[in-house]
Amino acid sequence: MPRIFLSSAIALFLFPLVIYSGLLLRRPPRTAQQKQLFPGITYQRIADLNPRPVMMHIVTIDLNAPGIKLRVTPGEPGDDGKDIPAQTTSEFLQKHQLQLAINGSFFYPCYFNHFWDFVPQRGDRVNVIGQLISDGILYKEGRPGWGVLCVSESAGVSIAPAHCPPNTREAIAGREIIIQNGQPVAIAKPKKNSDRHKPYPRTVVAIDRLGEKLWFILVDGRQRNYSAGLTLPELTEILLNMGVDAALNLDGGGSTTLAIADGKKTRLLNSPIDARIPMRERAIANHIGIYTSPQSSHQKP
Repeated sequence: MPRIFLSSAIALFLFPLVIYSGLLLRRPPRTAQQKQLFPGITYQRIADLNPRPVMMHIVTIDLNAPGIKLRVTPGEPGDDGKDIPAQTTSEFLQKHQLQLAINGSFFYPCYFNHFWDFVPQRGDRVNVIGQLISDGILYKEGRPGWGVLCVSESAGVSIAPAHCPPNTREAIAGREIIIQNGQPVAIAKPKKNSDRHKPYPRTVVAIDRLGEKLWFILVDGRQRNYSAGLTLPELTEILLNMGVDAALNLDGGGSTTLAIADGKKTRLLNSPIDARIPMRERAIANHIGIYTSPQSSHQKP
């Protein structure tokens, strides 16, 4: 009998380790890669060791390419005063039959105490911070100090301080604008426990001067010896070297997610980390995704 108890105890101890090890093996390899995913959409994976282990994912979208259309999660306001039910990026992608999607705006409530005590869980209703427009419908007014990516009816893109212009079809808010007119925007001195000047998982959207090219830039983080993340000043310098004209910092941390359609399933191109678990997607408030032409061919990265 003692041997049975001992064997059971060992199995219970090893089972989580086996599961965790399996998740580590599912992460994208730490190798550089560049591929066209669809006509007009390319993907680049960068594996760096300076100034620390970093995995960066860059999606470049040519908005003049035929068949490309952007889509933001529509709001679902209710009597509870909340804007929308939380869902993962993969769920958003599948629900709207998109080809590619990333996480979006900051939101609340959101907290994590331990594995069984966290908010939001799938379906929990949450509030978006900043302007939200989907398919021409305004779901949330802009908020001063919370920049917003604006997509016009003609599919041109711009980044505004808080409010998009009339005839905006899609809008998704971030926090600070980190680049404007090709120049870095001064980032406020860090407050106590601020994430701006700490290595962190990041999600940023950036545009060119003509508003015809859009970048999704994601940085994995909080994963020792794989990707520790970047500070906002470090990421800003990289974006300036890429030649972007404007860039907006979206929600990061455990929200940072890049998903792609893979047949009838979805696949993650980055390594999100939620509740300290790698490759686990967080349920979040909203997202931005891409439709491509039905004739577009998908190349597996």
